[in-house]
Amino acid sequence: MTDPHVYPAGWGIKPVLFHLGAVEVPSYSFFVLLGLVAGLTVYFREAKQQKDLGERSFFIIAGSLIGGMLGAKGLEWAINYPEILDRGLAADFLLNGKTIIGGLIGGMLGANITKKLLGIKTKKGNLIAPGIALGVAVGRLGCFLHGCCYGKPTSLPWGVDFGDHVLRHPTQLYEGLFMLGMFFYLERIKVRPGLKPGELFKILMIAYFIFRFLIEFIRVEKAAFWGLTVFQVIALGVLAYLLKDNLRRTETHGGK
Repeated sequence: MTDPHVYPAGWGIKPVLFHLGAVEVPSYSFFVLLGLVAGLTVYFREAKQQKDLGERSFFIIAGSLIGGMLGAKGLEWAINYPEILDRGLAADFLLNGKTIIGGLIGGMLGANITKKLLGIKTKKGNLIAPGIALGVAVGRLGCFLHGCCYGKPTSLPWGVDFGDHVLRHPTQLYEGLFMLGMFFYLERIKVRPGLKPGELFKILMIAYFIFRFLIEFIRVEKAAFWGLTVFQVIALGVLAYLLKDNLRRTETHGGK
């Protein structure tokens, strides 16, 4: 396949998960929704344990979700605008296709904008991070069954044929397992003495964007700049911002 965003007939492991009467339930949509429910469940459990289920927390989550949805779709449109221009306002393309990187960035911006509008200074990242990790892990099952976000050909015994008779890296499962591992790791260290507000979220974001930069080398994506994909360039930019911000905060704290 030359275009990772165009799928031939019969592509995917199980693109339709089941039927409700005559209605098809897509695997992708089902597991993305299931991931959202799983993530919110973990968040509300954490917030209840920390006695932080107030109105302001609700608004932050709402802002984060709205920003995440806009970011996930907006970045996908921005990257594939030539295809949009060629195909016009085709409903299947405009309604389908999202990117996790855009969702994470949009979610961060949405939460920050909401906090600024409401004058909230406290950080909620330690409550939100485990749920994000679990939600992404579950959602990637939908990507795997649908056949999007697939990897390059491989001779490894776990290579998967998504429909073109070529064994490929199941990069969706790699990412899902990575984020599941991050979920358990964050759950384990969340009670660590001296944990700073928002530290879990920053750990998750740095770990994910490092992982995403590396896994792009075995994903089927077009090179954009200096032999790197768009997602790798974005990952480097986010990492630079997070690490610079972390260094700035460390220097400020050390100077007090």
